[in-house]
Amino acid sequence: MLSWLWSKPAPAAELEFKGYAITSEDPAKWSDFSVIPFTPKTFSPTDVELRITHCGVCGSDVHTITAGWGEFERPMIVGHEIVGIVTRVGEKVKGIRAGDRVGIGAQIASCGECRACKSDNEQYCPDSIETYNGTYADGVRTMGGYSTAIRADERFVFPIPAGLSSAHAASMFCAGLTVYSPLVRNGAGPGKKIGVVGIGGLGHYAILFGKALGAEIYAFSSSPSKVDDIITMGADHVVITDDEGKFAEKYKETLDLIISTRDGVKTMPLAAFLSMLWVGGKLITVGLPDELFPALSGMDFTGNAALFGGSNLGCKKEAMEMLHLAAKKGIKPWIEELPMKDCKKAVQGVKANKVRYRYVLSQDLA
Repeated sequence: MLSWLWSKPAPAAELEFKGYAITSEDPAKWSDFSVIPFTPKTFSPTDVELRITHCGVCGSDVHTITAGWGEFERPMIVGHEIVGIVTRVGEKVKGIRAGDRVGIGAQIASCGECRACKSDNEQYCPDSIETYNGTYADGVRTMGGYSTAIRADERFVFPIPAGLSSAHAASMFCAGLTVYSPLVRNGAGPGKKIGVVGIGGLGHYAILFGKALGAEIYAFSSSPSKVDDIITMGADHVVITDDEGKFAEKYKETLDLIISTRDGVKTMPLAAFLSMLWVGGKLITVGLPDELFPALSGMDFTGNAALFGGSNLGCKKEAMEMLHLAAKKGIKPWIEELPMKDCKKAVQGVKANKVRYRYVLSQDLA
């Protein structure tokens, strides 16, 4: 009998959840990774499970594992610029199917019920859970993308357009979205003059997306060695900064918006940057330095009604707009791809400011 004609197919093999983790309490071993298994999120009807193919290396990873933002529980698997292939979806998931190519960023859950969650501001939910170094209500700890697989609520899973490669898309899910959101929320577009401070992973994205949105871009960097790169990225003006703020005199009340990605702010001439804003203009920081910003006086704000604020990630609506803009405009970040086993080299390169301009790890565990 030809029983094989109607026999059921064998079930797909379950994913093995393991990754490169920081396990030592010794600060000197902050970049020593070991491969460990871990317990994934408890699967729910609105969850998506994916097999990870790529993960970008973010400055947040370094701040976390060096304890620059405070102590953390070990073992810890970092990484929140994740791309992978969907292997499983919950029964209530809509618009995402097994086999789809998707991304996950720095946020993996929120309450779904608060004012923020119901107004496309889910990244500001008071009960937000981060992709790593977080804990679910049932006690399961979140582990990041230097790993084989991950599960997330569908609201934090982003389908990737066909026009974007996985390696290019990966770093968009934190670095890209982190600058795209304040750009669009503050009117970046034709006729607007936008300053970008600090041309690293986030800053180079601010140039790429700012130009794609039609704005005139002023790039501010303390590194003369980056000038040629910055021009190639598309900046209209390149300004080399100094700690005294003399560079700002030429640009007084010129800029509509400044996006600061700067990580080292101890000697940042903050008042000088504020002086370059047009009336009511904003300086938005997306960099999260370990140290405090320099002191300011009220006089630094009143002369031009300048505003100083911050921004956190972006919502799913903005993420999807960003991805489609990148696909449409052919935006490609400047990346260096490494096998995931080289995560130590990558985080050390980020800490030493050697990366030009984003490392992306490719899967080698699965």
